[in-house]
Amino acid sequence: MTSDVRPAMRSARTPRTVLTAVTGIAAAVGLPLAVAGPAGAATAAAAATTVTPAGHGFSAALSGSATFSAGSVTVTCTASGSTGQVPAAPGNHNAAGPVSSAISAPTYGSCTTSMPGVGATVSTTGTWGVAMQNGTQVTAGLAMPSGGFVLKTSGLANCTVTAAPTAAATVNGTWANGAPSTLKFTDAKVPVKVEGGFGCPTTATSSTFNATYKVTDTTDPASSITVTG
Repeated sequence: MTSDVRPAMRSARTPRTVLTAVTGIAAAVGLPLAVAGPAGAATAAAAATTVTPAGHGFSAALSGSATFSAGSVTVTCTASGSTGQVPAAPGNHNAAGPVSSAISAPTYGSCTTSMPGVGATVSTTGTWGVAMQNGTQVTAGLAMPSGGFVLKTSGLANCTVTAAPTAAATVNGTWANGAPSTLKFTDAKVPVKVEGGFGCPTTATSSTFNATYKVTDTTDPASSITVTG
């Protein structure tokens, strides 16, 4: 998918800005739920997880705006979304770990930047995934395929930023049950590779992303997508 964006990338400083923007966008791209267990999961058994309603479709839509920041430059997008489906029973339950499912490659649009004179296009490809892990704090992670998110800028700077450049990556977030439920990314980190000439942050290898998505049940709007034990 491709959408117009205007990330900031330009002069000596702009390079880092572009890089960050790209990373952030990539992270957001998987708004649904790809999970990484909470801190300490490596030394303790993961809790049981159940996502309901089993088999129901869902959509994730950006609430407010998503920001990608680097230094003094900020890229803000006000449109982003993805869709997926909760696994049918018994696949919607895992007695000792997260519940995962595939989602559509996220889309991004209505983006602006604090740097004028720079235009951009964002394309997402490949198979994306989400996973939810129940716990004291329900964790969510976005799984993106290697090279599945690419941001290209034009104008004052011609750069190409690729997220998860060498291998698939997971972007960590948190989940809160509600009507609708929410998926939130706070200073989420995403690996990136930046290529291009003057003004491109070619030394940057990661960026941060902040965004909140509302996740609704598209099979039965009266229901809510919920994560429990």
